[in-house]
Amino acid sequence: MRFSTPRRPAQGDPTVMRLVQTASGRRSLVLHLVIVLVLLATAQGFDGSTHTVNHWIVLVVYAVCSICLGIADWREAYRGRRREYGGTDPETSADPEWLAWTATLLNAGVALFLVVEHMIVGAVETGETATAVSRLPAFLLLLQTGLSMRVLHTAVFSGLVSLAWGSTIVLALVDPDSALLGPHVTLAEEVPGLLTFMAASLVVIDGVRRLRSAVTTALRMERERTALARFVPTRVVGELENAGLEAVRSRHACLFALDVRGFSAFTRDHAQEEVVRALLDVRALTHETVTEHGGIVDKYVGDGILAQFVAGRPQAQAHAALACGRAILARLGSLNEERAREGRPTLRITMALHCGEVLVGVFDDGHRAEFTVLGQAMNTLARIEARAKAENLTLSASQTFLQLLGPAVRSNLALTALPPSECDDTRGLPLYAVNWPEAPRPPERVPAAWGSGIGGF
Repeated sequence: MRFSTPRRPAQGDPTVMRLVQTASGRRSLVLHLVIVLVLLATAQGFDGSTHTVNHWIVLVVYAVCSICLGIADWREAYRGRRREYGGTDPETSADPEWLAWTATLLNAGVALFLVVEHMIVGAVETGETATAVSRLPAFLLLLQTGLSMRVLHTAVFSGLVSLAWGSTIVLALVDPDSALLGPHVTLAEEVPGLLTFMAASLVVIDGVRRLRSAVTTALRMERERTALARFVPTRVVGELENAGLEAVRSRHACLFALDVRGFSAFTRDHAQEEVVRALLDVRALTHETVTEHGGIVDKYVGDGILAQFVAGRPQAQAHAALACGRAILARLGSLNEERAREGRPTLRITMALHCGEVLVGVFDDGHRAEFTVLGQAMNTLARIEARAKAENLTLSASQTFLQLLGPAVRSNLALTALPPSECDDTRGLPLYAVNWPEAPRPPERVPAAWGSGIGGF
């Protein structure tokens, strides 16, 4: 089962735009220079004598403005790299969007000027050369605008050029005697040219939209993978990534809870520095051990720690969770020996193990994304941990969890059945105190009324 999660509003994908601009750098300036040279060369190569002074003024003004915009874009990209390596918050940095809009409007202006000028002047019989040269800037500048990966900018550019081109054609159709078209310009040439440009615009806009969506998705996935890598083992990240990090899925998990026993009294009897050190010692020990056994530390809640084992088959999850609990006890013993040598109080913990179907994935409400698990099994785990803590147990597990271990593993455990629970969540769920016979058993209070053995399996 798979559930979709709400995504953050795109808001123009500013991160994508900042990365595109930072990566462009000098290439943006070079592209501006190339386009300017192409426009000047094609105009002169076509027949410079046919153009009015206004034509060359427009091209020169465009060349100067385009080069200035290229330099400004280069400088902004340089500032972007400095912000990236200097630690400046990009959200509070200057917005370079005005540069993109200025370039878009400038490109649209020169493109529609050249197209309309050819249609109106068109005084020289030059065959298809004049038509091709007059349309080349429109297509070339369409591609340049599309390379900015801004869908709206590309749509505005194509819309302005198509509107001016089409309006000229419509006026010529409405009033054929106005001599609006040049003597060697025909509607039979211009209408297909306009339709070709509009079709090319749709293709470029769709391509930009798809490319931008792909880049945005790749960046988001990389951010999620990087964020998870701190808490999730690499092999677990790979398995979750195959399922889609953004997807919340229903899947089986073995759940692990740990709590420091007597922590409230510990905080009252010791200095804050000692309390913080003890808490960090337990967290570091647990995090390292859970990670080594392929588990995920879900969250820290006061002196409590929640973890889950979601990789592999349910039986493999259960074996990993049980081995993790045993390793934590062994490392806690070593930690307590070190604390005792330093004259610090020793620590005791309670652990609980359960399993079941839960919702696993990245829960994103649009403001904060968190990888966690939800479900009735998590509520049951909390009840099991509370019961174990109240009975002063080191490790307790549900029968559902123990059944995944198989008879061979259970036969090597010392299992003591707990009396029926009065809690609704665990009333019909048999619970067991778990220990290892070959290991020194920590002092636990086990009432004589409790049963023993592994009945029920």
